[in-house]
Amino acid sequence: MQPEHGIHTIDTGFHRPRFDAAYLLVENGRGAFIDCGTNHSVPRMLDALKHAQLEPEQVDFLILTHVHLDHAGGAGELMARLPQAKLVVHPRGARHMIDPSKLWAGASAVYGEAVMERDYGRLRPVPSERVIEAEDGYVVEFAGRPLMCLDTPGHARHHNAVWDPHSRSCFTGDTFGLSYRDFDTEAGPFILPTTSPVQFDPEALHASIARLLALQPQVMYPTHFGRIEDVARLAHDLHEQIDAMVAIALACDGRDDRHQALTEAFAELYARRLARHGWTGNRAQLQTLLGVDIELNAQGLEVWLDRRQREA
Repeated sequence: MQPEHGIHTIDTGFHRPRFDAAYLLVENGRGAFIDCGTNHSVPRMLDALKHAQLEPEQVDFLILTHVHLDHAGGAGELMARLPQAKLVVHPRGARHMIDPSKLWAGASAVYGEAVMERDYGRLRPVPSERVIEAEDGYVVEFAGRPLMCLDTPGHARHHNAVWDPHSRSCFTGDTFGLSYRDFDTEAGPFILPTTSPVQFDPEALHASIARLLALQPQVMYPTHFGRIEDVARLAHDLHEQIDAMVAIALACDGRDDRHQALTEAFAELYARRLARHGWTGNRAQLQTLLGVDIELNAQGLEVWLDRRQREA
C-alpha cells in the first residue's frame, strides 16, 4: 500500500519508539526529506529510500524545520550520502549547518561531551555551496510539487514550517506542538506545546499557530510524532495551554523553588487535560512519556521569565 500523497513517516529512533519523526516525500521519481534526526538516524533514512524504491541520487532536498539536534543533528552525515541534494534551512540556522561548532559547544556545555557523542554523534559540516537559506515564503521547487517555507517562530527563531498545497498538509517541526501516539484515545490525538530553553516566545508561538491554521490544512505532520488530523481542535488546545503555562510561570516567578514548582504544575496541567481526553494511564506512565518535555518546558518558561524581567 502506497502512502497517501507520497508522504512516508520515518521513526528516527531517537530517545524511544514513536518519539521523533522525519518525513520522506516522493514525487515523480524524486525524493525530498523533511528533517532527519541525528547521525544515528541516517541508516533509517537510507532504508526509507530503499522502501520507496529510490536511490540516494534521486533525492533533491533535505529541508530542515529548525536546527535543534533531534531534527537536524544528522544533516551533515545524511547530506554526505545524498550527492544531488541541497539543504534548505532558515537563514538563522544556515550558519550552524555550515559550521556546527557553536551548536556542538552549546549543547555539550549543557549535556557533556559523552552524552552528546552517545545521543547525537559528532556533527558534520554541510558545504556552504549546498545550503539554501529559505526566507519566509521561499518555495522549494520539488519535482513539480512546490513546497513553501514559512517563518514560524515561537519555539525557536530559526524555525520554518513547510506547507504542501498538494496534500494540504503542514510539516510543522515543533511549532504545532507535540502529539505522541501513546496518548491517542477515542477522542483523537492529544497535543501540548513545546518550548525551548532559550528562544520560547508565547506571543510569537500564538501567531505562528494562527498563521498555519489560516492555510486551512487538512493534516499536520509534527516531528513528535506523525500525522494528525482534527487540526482546528488541536490548535485551540495549543492556544489554551500556552496561556495556561504562561499563567503558571508568572505565578511561580520569584519562588526559591521556581523550577520544581513549574515542573510539578505542568505535570498536573497535562494530567488533568489527559484525563479529560480519556487517557487512563497513571502518573508514572505520564512521567515516562512526558518527563523530558516537562523539564524542557519548565526551562523554556524560566528563560522567558528572566528575559522578560531584563527587558522590563
